[in-house]
Amino acid sequence: MKIRSFVTVMALVGNLCAAQAAAPECSRTYTLALHDHGLLYSAATDSGIDKDVSEELVRRSGCKVTVSLMPRARIWQLIESGALDFSLSGITNPERDKFAAFAWYFSNKYYLLVRKDSGVRNLADFERNDPLKLGTIRSFRYSETANQLVDRLQVSNRVSQGGGLTPLYQALMLNAIQGMIIEPFDFPALEEARIRDITSIVEFNDPPVPHGLIMSKKALTPTEQEHWRALVNAMRADGSLQRIFGKYFKPDLAAALVNFH
Repeated sequence: MKIRSFVTVMALVGNLCAAQAAAPECSRTYTLALHDHGLLYSAATDSGIDKDVSEELVRRSGCKVTVSLMPRARIWQLIESGALDFSLSGITNPERDKFAAFAWYFSNKYYLLVRKDSGVRNLADFERNDPLKLGTIRSFRYSETANQLVDRLQVSNRVSQGGGLTPLYQALMLNAIQGMIIEPFDFPALEEARIRDITSIVEFNDPPVPHGLIMSKKALTPTEQEHWRALVNAMRADGSLQRIFGKYFKPDLAAALVNFH
C-alpha cells in the first residue's frame, strides 16, 4: 500500500510539473479581441461564449490579458501584423495558416438562411436565380461548399457584405438580400417571430468546421503557442468548455459542439 501510495503521489507531482511546464510565461501583457457575433459575444449584454472562454484562459494562465472588441476584419489584420496576440472562434484556410496558429475548442456546421418568398428549396435554386443576393459578414469564411457558393456569387456581384449579423438581418427583412449564412450561435435571433415567419433553412451538408483560439505567429513563438494550446486542450479534457457551452445551448448540442476529433 505504501509503495502504491508513493507511486500515486509521484504521478500527481509529475502531472503538476508537466502542467506548470506547459503554462505560459506571462512575461508581458497580452492582447485579445472579441467580435460581436450572436451567442459568441454580445456587446449589448457584454456576455457570450467567447467572453467566458477568454476569462477561463486568463484565469488558468495567470497572465495579464487586455481584452477589447473589434470588427472581425480588423482582428485578422492585426493578427497578421503581430499587433494583436489572440482572438477566439476562428477558422483556418491556407492564407490564414501563414500568419495564424490555432487551438481548436469547438466545431460546427453552417446553414443558408433564405427568405421563403424567394422560392429557394436547395442551394442550386439560390445560385441559378440571378436576382437573388447573398449577405455575408466582411472577412468571414465558412465551410467548403458555403465558401464556394460565396466565391461564385461574388464574381457575379451577388454578394452584399455587412459588418455583423444585425445589418444582415435588417437587409434580409427589407428584402435587400434574400439569403445569408448562419451557424448555431445565430439561432436565438431566428426565434424572433419577425425573422422566423419569413425564412427557412437550407443545409450545406458539409462536415463541421473546427473553430479555435487564434494566435498570431508574429507575436507568439511556437513554444508560446504550444503553452496556450495546452490550456485550451485542458479545458476540453476536464469538461470546462462543455460547461461553458451548456450555459447557452441544450446539453446535447453543447456536447456535439465541443466533443469533436
